[in-house]
Amino acid sequence: MSGYLALEHLLRRDRLIVVVGTAAVAALAWAYLASGAGMDTEMMADMPDMAPMPWTPLYAALLFAMWWVMMIAMMVPSAAPAILLYATIKRRRENTFGAMETWIFLAGYLLAWAGFSLVAVLAQWALERTGLLSMAMASTSASLGGTLLLAAGLYQFTPLKGACLRSCRSPLLFLSRYWQAGGAGALRMGLRHGSYCVGCCWFLMALLFVSGVMNLAWIIAIALYVASEKLLPFGRSLSYAAGVSLTLAGTIVLARAL
Repeated sequence: MSGYLALEHLLRRDRLIVVVGTAAVAALAWAYLASGAGMDTEMMADMPDMAPMPWTPLYAALLFAMWWVMMIAMMVPSAAPAILLYATIKRRRENTFGAMETWIFLAGYLLAWAGFSLVAVLAQWALERTGLLSMAMASTSASLGGTLLLAAGLYQFTPLKGACLRSCRSPLLFLSRYWQAGGAGALRMGLRHGSYCVGCCWFLMALLFVSGVMNLAWIIAIALYVASEKLLPFGRSLSYAAGVSLTLAGTIVLARAL
């Protein structure tokens, strides 16, 4: 009995490490965003019509860090159920303490969002070169803003969106289908799960170009929506409702731009 109690104590401590660590990662990411993510947000807000910053390797790296930390802040909270479920299954299935491999799973998940962040930086570079982004990293073109809103709305109804959302909403189904043992398996599983989440949410993240990439209120709103879509029982219905709203908004913006 004493051995069983000791084992149970270790398992609870293992869970606590994962919970506290995951919460700390998200909290640090939000703190970095709230501090401005290395950007002078007040200057950008006061002078939105100035030419964007010149692109240097350091500036590009800073933007990549900004995007990646933003994705971590927005996505880790809604990914927490999958992360904790992985740790639980690891313990019960392999009878080992899964904290280290849980972190590897999380690293794979964040690696997928690092790939998205790289694409976002390249898109930002292209938009700035064509004059479609302001100093505040917001769209200067109503046509661009309307197109992004319309496209994001229509994407909500696609089979790809539905398939990716199902994997994000059903971590147990995902883990049972793609389970792989070992650290390399944890990394691959995390990367796959992160890829599904990218497929689910990438168009929503692209909407940051509409209101301003560093618009904290918009970031919080999208993060709350993503969490609701993935965690609430009526998440798919919410997805359809958002699709209708975004499609209408995009249509109105484009009509006014003509």
